[in-house]
Amino acid sequence: MQTHDPWPMRLSTSSVQFGSLPIERVCERIAALGFDAIDIWAEFYACRHLDDAAERLGADGLRDLLAKHNLQLSAITVYLSSYEPFAKLLGRLGGGIAIRSAPEGEVVPEDLTRHMKSFFEQLKPLIDLAEQYDSYLAIENYASGFLLTTLDSFKAFMDLNPSPRVGVALAPYHLQANGTSVTEAIRLLDDQLLFFYAWQRQPELNQLPGYGTTDVVPWLKALAEIGYAGYVNPFMRGEPEPDAMCAALSTSRDHLLTRHQRALAD
Repeated sequence: MQTHDPWPMRLSTSSVQFGSLPIERVCERIAALGFDAIDIWAEFYACRHLDDAAERLGADGLRDLLAKHNLQLSAITVYLSSYEPFAKLLGRLGGGIAIRSAPEGEVVPEDLTRHMKSFFEQLKPLIDLAEQYDSYLAIENYASGFLLTTLDSFKAFMDLNPSPRVGVALAPYHLQANGTSVTEAIRLLDDQLLFFYAWQRQPELNQLPGYGTTDVVPWLKALAEIGYAGYVNPFMRGEPEPDAMCAALSTSRDHLLTRHQRALAD
């Protein structure tokens, strides 16, 4: 049997999956499920957890809330808003990762380098903010219609990335839509992988590990091989009622822990 260096998988999950609850209740539930950390979402349809925390709790109050439940902050997600309004808050929390989307738009291969250079030029003010507040920008890949979609686009991203403050939030859900290998993407991104969604392209609860048909052991092996230091974040689109969401995340967490041991043993 081949041996591997131990790789301590750290688990987080996203507040948007409990968008109908206040952030205090969300933290309470996620901590009770045994997760190490929470990814707090800015305004995304009905979810306003980060906005509410910034306005009502401030950095000190949010820090106290996380400490009360023994939770780390794995990331903030700012898809429909932006990083700028929350940069100082993130810095006051000790820095961290802000997840945002890749730019929209179909890009033909011969134009990939030009578009990627343009993207990084536009990102420079945010990189400066990330440096100021000891934080990182993680850009999520999408399926077709966005700049960051394929292995070639990841290669261009890595080659042109001007800053160690920038990396990728990898969503297997979108890779599977393209028929792109998740394990190849993990190995390719290596230390530019900042956040990993344990998320498969299946309907409803089957998006979560432990429900759908994807064997996550190869994913976890690849993460172990690159010494991934971030969080593994079971995730799904849609929001079952809170008790059902808790039950599903509990099953997913147990499945990931079991498969983690298998990944290290194989």
